[in-house]
Amino acid sequence: MKLVTQSVLALSLLATTIPAHAFEVSSKDIQEGHPMAKTFEYKGWGCDGGNLSPQLMWKDAPEGTKSFAITAFDPDAPTGSGFWHWIAINIPASVSELPRGVNIEKLGGQNLRIDYGTVGFGGVCPPENDGMHRYQFTVWALPTDKLDLNENTSAAVAGFTLNSMALDKVTLTATYTR
Repeated sequence: MKLVTQSVLALSLLATTIPAHAFEVSSKDIQEGHPMAKTFEYKGWGCDGGNLSPQLMWKDAPEGTKSFAITAFDPDAPTGSGFWHWIAINIPASVSELPRGVNIEKLGGQNLRIDYGTVGFGGVCPPENDGMHRYQFTVWALPTDKLDLNENTSAAVAGFTLNSMALDKVTLTATYTR
């Protein structure tokens, strides 16, 4: 009987430490591990795509989330440090979906400077014949309404800030090849 009681107690403790629902991200436009359409390719730097951000939606953000950030990062860029394609912050906690080609500012959020040298989303554009690149679209759940960053904050500082304070994050990784 003592073993049964200990087993029930152990299962009860385990159940209280596992969240009922995990933070999730999905998209109607891109799928995990699959190639993206030219719609999401940059227009410039030798690329001629539509330069639209993909539709993203998320659910089951952790308790205490007061805002979200969205990043898009290519860890395979031949730079030695990857390539930031999107850093959007201060997205209100009431938002759980971004339409394709979203205007972050209209939602109350803010875009930061990315590695193209521009502010806002910059589509995929790997070098020709450089093989497959992964593009990590990450939704960050944050415990504050506003981050004290501006459009000239470097991508490295923005990434450090997000990693240091996120309550949780979820990533959808799509691919692209030219």
